[in-house]
Amino acid sequence: MASLLHLLLLLSLSLLVLSSAAPSPSPSPTPADEGAYIGVNIGTDLSDMPHPTQVVALLKAQQIRHIRLYDADPGMLIALANTKIKVIISVPNDQLLGIGQSNSTAANWVKRNVIAHSPATTITAISVGSEVLTSLSNAAPVLVSAIKNVHAALLSANLDRLIKVSTPLSTSLILDPFPPSQAFFNRSLNPVIVPLLSFLQSTNSYLMMNVYPYYDYMQSNGVIPLDYALFKPIPPNKEAVDANTLVRYSNAFDAMVDATYFAMAFLNFTNVPVLVTESGWPSKGETNEPDATLDNANTYNSNLIRHVLNKTGTPKRPGIAVSTYIYELYNEDTKPGSLSEKNWGLFNANGEPAYILRLTNSGSVLANDTTNQTYCTAREGADPKMLQAALDWACGPGKIDCSPIKQGEACYEPDNVIAHANYAFDTYYHQTGNNPDACDFNGVASITTTDPSHGTCVFAGSLGNGRNGTSVNITAPSANSTTSSGIQNDLYYSRGMWSIFALIVLNVANVL
Repeated sequence: MASLLHLLLLLSLSLLVLSSAAPSPSPSPTPADEGAYIGVNIGTDLSDMPHPTQVVALLKAQQIRHIRLYDADPGMLIALANTKIKVIISVPNDQLLGIGQSNSTAANWVKRNVIAHSPATTITAISVGSEVLTSLSNAAPVLVSAIKNVHAALLSANLDRLIKVSTPLSTSLILDPFPPSQAFFNRSLNPVIVPLLSFLQSTNSYLMMNVYPYYDYMQSNGVIPLDYALFKPIPPNKEAVDANTLVRYSNAFDAMVDATYFAMAFLNFTNVPVLVTESGWPSKGETNEPDATLDNANTYNSNLIRHVLNKTGTPKRPGIAVSTYIYELYNEDTKPGSLSEKNWGLFNANGEPAYILRLTNSGSVLANDTTNQTYCTAREGADPKMLQAALDWACGPGKIDCSPIKQGEACYEPDNVIAHANYAFDTYYHQTGNNPDACDFNGVASITTTDPSHGTCVFAGSLGNGRNGTSVNITAPSANSTTSSGIQNDLYYSRGMWSIFALIVLNVANVL
């Protein structure tokens, strides 16, 4: 009887070992939905476009929580799953006619690009086309129909309250933009703009606007001062004054946003908010673009980020958020057009910043100095059995993709528990947004600034410096893949659990 009790005690203790061998995950902080936020556009006209998981690693490292895609690329949407990054997806202009002319085409588009990825991927809005009224005039008659067809498909899927539908307009549609109080939309487009605003108002959506003080400055022939376009401090006597309202403007961005509000009010729409879907400044240009410089791009985007996050709003609507998406994440070297068209990015394709934003004391979003990246690796001298248990947890309940440390993959060598734990710990750490609490693993892990990448094995903290996916450390399945990385992880996890179970059996055998 004593032996039986001893056996039961051993089994109970062993089960406790199984349940406690893995560290309890610390939940990653979920930021509240900010009243005003900064997002980033992601274009893909690059000769060396990073793999979707490399893009997501960069977004996480930069704490970018809002992005806009110019399509609905399935690889990106899969890579964004369970990251809590909020995504605007787009109906490309070349698909607009079909969606505008057919409810079923719109329903299929929503099924394929929204329902297939939601709710794992947080899609918050759909941009139907982009600057259609100025770049694709033949599609103008079906623009509102396309928007309504997409919204109807969301309504059928019970997603209409979670996902807004709108379309970005160019500020060039606003005539007589200064003073803002006199602004109005091009009247020839009212047959499209009025039903558009009516739809946005009825669905509590926002008017998407692309706001580029750079272009207004370039086209003003010296009327708009450079400092006014760049958000630089200017003396009161240099501020622009709206003679009708006596409101003073210290920067072009606010004046352009307020011109949008006034243009809507001219058509009797006063409660449709503005979302700035594009704004930025090029860092390089042709000889006839002398102000497209690294310093000016840095100044504009740094000041824009501060201005938006200060939640000051605009002079017409003080305190009302004007959330803004910076154009853009990467320099697009294959984009057609002038040199400046290729150089709006905050980063180069290899993940290195085009310039270091001046954001001291302005929060952590887009603090893009990548010289002090952190990693999570095995603590020196850690017990190998504890490392193995923590590794098994990360690849199992931790739900990271451990396939790169399987035999034959990029991070398999060296085949030892320390190297494999380094990979698993760092992946989990970055998957939780570099949360320091996520780099502990019951005391066997620690944060370091030394990049543990080696050979073709590039760690998440390296910001995707591996090129063309040859060093991708987290593999996103293709849209048609039926293979679950979770199965691979469970097999890896089970291997470690069986090793612990073997110890239980040995203990039991000794008792018997």
